[in-house]
Order: sequence, then C-alpha cells, then structure tokens
Amino acid sequence: MTPLARIVAARIRLSGPMRLDDYMRLCLLHPEHGYYATRDPFGAGGDFTTAPEISQMFGEMVGLALAQAWLDQGRPAPFTLAEIGPGRGTLMADILRAIRVVPGMAEAARVALVEASPHLRRVQREKLGEISHLDDVGQLPQAPLFLVANEFFDALPIRQFQMGGQGWAERVVVLDPEGGLAPGLAAVAEQPLPPAPEGTVRELCPDGPPIVATLAGRIAAHGGAAIVIDYGGWDGQGDTFQALRRHRPEDPLAHPGRADLTAHVDFAPLARTARACGVRVSAMLTQGDWLLRLGIAQRAQRLAAAGDGGAMAALHRLTAPGEMGHLFKVLAFWARHAPVPPGFEPLDDDADDA
Repeated sequence: MTPLARIVAARIRLSGPMRLDDYMRLCLLHPEHGYYATRDPFGAGGDFTTAPEISQMFGEMVGLALAQAWLDQGRPAPFTLAEIGPGRGTLMADILRAIRVVPGMAEAARVALVEASPHLRRVQREKLGEISHLDDVGQLPQAPLFLVANEFFDALPIRQFQMGGQGWAERVVVLDPEGGLAPGLAAVAEQPLPPAPEGTVRELCPDGPPIVATLAGRIAAHGGAAIVIDYGGWDGQGDTFQALRRHRPEDPLAHPGRADLTAHVDFAPLARTARACGVRVSAMLTQGDWLLRLGIAQRAQRLAAAGDGGAMAALHRLTAPGEMGHLFKVLAFWARHAPVPPGFEPLDDDADDA
C-alpha cells in the first residue's frame, strides 16, 4: 500500500466507508502525500499531457480569443487575467505572448493564478516570474475578469450514485477482507436524484457550480469573459471516474496519491449556474470545432512553412475527432452587454436575451 492508502484505510476503519469526493480530495491534495502536492504530473515524463504542452498554438488561440473579448468590451484597464488550475504555467505564458500584439492589453493585465499545489506554484513562478497566486476563486479581485480554465473541472472531487432496487445508493470506498481498498455501496438518507433505470450511475460534482457562480458573479458585476475547456459532455451519465499513471489508465484505488484522478465534466449544470448568475452562456462546442473556427489550421500551416516540423501533427492531435478534438469540449460565459466571444455562439434559449 502507498503511504496515502494506509491513511485512507485507517480513516475507513475509524469512521466507516469513505465517499468518493473525500477520497479524491485526499489523493490529490493531501499536503504530504497528495498527487499535486508532490510532483509535476505533466508531459512525457509525467502521467499525462495537456493541450498547452502539445503546442504553443493552443495558448495562442485562447489568448487571441480573450483579447478580442477584451477589445469588444471597451479595453477595460486594469483587468484581471486569470487561470484556474494553471499546471506548469505554459498556457498562461502562451496567452501573455499572444496578447502582446494587442496595444495596451498586456500593460492593463493583472495576472492571477488560482493554484492549490505549493510545488506547482514554484514551477509557475519559474516560468512566469512574479505573479499573483490565489488559493481559491473567491480571492479574485472585484474587477473585470478574463479567465481560462483548461482541464481544471475534471479534477474536482465527485460523488457517484447507483440506482438499485431500493433506490439510489452511493458508491464509496471500503476495505476488503485483506484490508485493502475496494469499491462499495452505502445507503443514502435522502434520494439525491430523480428515479432512473436500475443500474444507472450518475455523478455529481459538488464544487463545480459554486466555483462557476463566483466567476460568473465577478463577470456580471464588472465585465469580462471565461472560457472552460475540459473533457466531458452535456447531462451525461455513467461511471467516468478514472486514474492515469505514466500515461496509462489504472484502477483508481490501486495507488492513492501516485495517480491522477479525474472524471468527465458535466457542462450542463455549469452552464445553468452561470446563466442564473446573470451572464450569457455559449452552446457547448468540441475543442476541435472551436480551434478550427479561430484559425488554428492556418496558424499551423504558417508554422510548418517556417520550419516547425511538428505543427501539423500537433494540429491533428488538438482537433481531430479521434484525438482530443471531440473528447474535449469548450464553454464560455460573458458579460450580458458584450458581443459573443470569438468562435462561440449563444445557447438557443439565450440568443435573444442579450
């Protein structure tokens, strides 16, 4: 057992079955043995590769989309340029380089990174220099906010419920006869969801909507736009809880603290929350469609012509349906008075509600 597995097992012996959200939170953020507290998980030497690590083109497209939104909203200055879950800082570095072509934008930007990991904070400072680190989105300034969240919401802890003959039960972590970690089911005091066919699995992310509510509240009050990019879908169901270690999937209970734990993002409750907070919301798009609308194919061709031998392969990986293009989705929300950000279109029921 890993050191964290022993901690989890001890807590289960003391307090009973552990909910998945509590398990995920321990595995990812335990101050001594948590996954993000102890390692740099990105790139070929880590456990997974994110879009910014594949090509600079990804960050350039995000940066120019935010730049156009900033221009469309009257060039507010100063404004907060923020990222939540910024990894190594690669995406923000590419965004900052891209927006330098927009007169006045880089000078008006006040960069803020929401990052929980002390280790990753050090990595980000090495790449970006002195920037503002925040513990949570509630610390974002009361100011115009232009923000990106790439592969952030998938790492938020989830709860899982399974429909049985007596109604919903919660999926939990228990101990097997040998004392190891194993999946189990626990009764719930109140039914958390409407009835469904027996065997149906649904996931809830308790932390996602409150985070969106905070971001949308800033934008509703002060202006700005947010772009959320992650793998997932709309009103999805099924078991998407997964672990990735050394670029390969494994049992999420196998190596607590040493594997990345994620789940597919359900964009529907995030969109509903944002709209309820007074901002406009886009229709969900695939990452591939959005990037192609922004002109990434033309950018790849120019890079290839200039001698970048990996540009076309990176384009394929970022946009092709069989690669990241369809698995990853994109959602935006923005100030009600403002035009739609580049590449997006409003939700059908929001189109006439500007």
